Amino acid sequence: MSVEMLLTFIILIIATLFFISGKIRADIVAVGSLLLLFITGILTTNEILAGFSNSIVIMIASLFIVGAGIFNTGLAKQIGKQLLRLAGDSQWKLFIIIIVVVGGFSGFLSNTGTVAVLLPVVLSICMEMKANPSQFLIPLAFASSLGGMMTLIGTPPNIVISEVLLEYNYEPLSFFDFTPIGLMALIVGGLFLLLTRKKLLPNRQTRQNSKSTLSSNELISFYELQDKLHYVRITSSSNIVGQNLADLKLSEKYKITVIEVHRRINERLIGLGQKRLAPCSNTILQENDCLLLFGEEQVVHQFISNYELEQANKDNKILHEDLVSKKFGLLELFIPPHSKFQNKTISELHFREKYHCNVVAINKKGKFIVTNIKDVKLNLGDALLIHGDWDDIELLANEKLDVISGADVSTEAKAAYSKGKAPIAAIIMLLMLCMMIFEVVPTVVAVMISAFLMIITGCIKSISEAYQQVNWEAVVLIAAMLPMATALEKTGGIKYISDGLLSTIGELGTYPLLIGFYVITMLLSQFISNTATAVIFAPIAITTGMNIGVSPYPFLMAVAISASMAFATPVASPTNALVMTAGGYSFSDYVKVGVPLQLVLGIVMLIMIPLLFPF
Repeated sequence: MSVEMLLTFIILIIATLFFISGKIRADIVAVGSLLLLFITGILTTNEILAGFSNSIVIMIASLFIVGAGIFNTGLAKQIGKQLLRLAGDSQWKLFIIIIVVVGGFSGFLSNTGTVAVLLPVVLSICMEMKANPSQFLIPLAFASSLGGMMTLIGTPPNIVISEVLLEYNYEPLSFFDFTPIGLMALIVGGLFLLLTRKKLLPNRQTRQNSKSTLSSNELISFYELQDKLHYVRITSSSNIVGQNLADLKLSEKYKITVIEVHRRINERLIGLGQKRLAPCSNTILQENDCLLLFGEEQVVHQFISNYELEQANKDNKILHEDLVSKKFGLLELFIPPHSKFQNKTISELHFREKYHCNVVAINKKGKFIVTNIKDVKLNLGDALLIHGDWDDIELLANEKLDVISGADVSTEAKAAYSKGKAPIAAIIMLLMLCMMIFEVVPTVVAVMISAFLMIITGCIKSISEAYQQVNWEAVVLIAAMLPMATALEKTGGIKYISDGLLSTIGELGTYPLLIGFYVITMLLSQFISNTATAVIFAPIAITTGMNIGVSPYPFLMAVAISASMAFATPVASPTNALVMTAGGYSFSDYVKVGVPLQLVLGIVMLIMIPLLFPF
């Protein structure tokens, strides 16, 4: 063993120990190991930077953007919600539908994103059924990992082994080459979880978060705002032209709140093609301005009559679109202990002047107050329904000592911006799949085109938003770990490990060698990223196959599949960690369910791999 090879192994072992400990972020560990490979002279500058230009890295970053477009437009949530509702009142039907829906989604979208979107939907349905969420959330997480095996883009290890094949001048795997074995894994895993759920899955009661998580559109219905929203146009004969809102004192005289001011509005196209203003006390009203008012119908009619105004057509759908749009939104805020809002009125707080938002309604322990809001004294636990510009709402929601947000403002703003774009996102997704299936362009280019289309069509708010949607920790981890494979190959480390496996297991035959790759990769993936595991073992697997003169495909498939079998610990996969708190799970729950599942799947996969990918 040369000095360079020994140093490479030492760096790899140290990095693996840090990955397992979890005390330092995985991407920092990977970059640190990358720099050590350079400092020790094992890799050149170009070699340590090569990973950042690798097609795997570009593809995975682009897939995050494509997935964000699908999630932001609400397409995934709409489909998932409708499908999960098919369960009716049957818990076993719900269980099966969760496995099928999540598994299907994860074949084309981010596993973590799929679970994050469907987790609140499953919790909501469980509450309606009076079912225990702890019986459904581990299956939700595991199904996402199983479903990811079904396509090329479903999980990073699949992409890694396909690229390794290309690097070694083998035919890369196509989009659906993974489907038969991935589908078998999903079916076997789903059946195992269904049949053993009462024995292996915990059935403890979990405390549900009582904080409101209603979306902006749901808040409109919850507070029954529809009948209190009105459009009024200022005519040329009206004597309020040229006056500012403060002088009119609409709240005091009529108990009316001006929600928005629309300029140069077209009567037949309310909500389109006009300048929309967030009203403030010094807003000067102009002829043909259209005001979106909140108030009782009779007082609005009185206001119209007194000032010679004209009531515009009222369409509830358009009202909803104007109230919650790309620019404006609704949010529910709660008054926490020690808030300076306590025992103060909206008027005393100078709320509109300070925060540039309107308080549309107040919920006092189930009693909705929509009139004389400015004089209502606020108390602990009161909920304020806020309307305003999304940027202003976000600033207000960040006043953590004074208010608690009932929903994530950033998520709501993204959903509002992308509202109505679900069909466009679906078309882009189908276009990407067609380009991959029919190999119109290379896979990485197909994903880049789709990410670009998601941005320019408005499925994602902006290029800045697109960058924010990328999980840079995952991207940097992959980019920094790829040169580790280069270092192992350059120093002879890959051949050394391959020869070691051949001398210890290889004498028993190719099948025991396949089992060895499967077991070692599976064990390591319980503690470190499945992508990092695949990056390390894929070159070893393909080299081993070449050395013994058999097809490397079964060895690579064993690496890809076993790397995704991360069920035994909550840290094995982000999806496992995501459901841990919501399901009230302990570390031992994952061991109790995950280890038997991995043993069953291991037996089935080790039978299927050589049948589908012969030596």
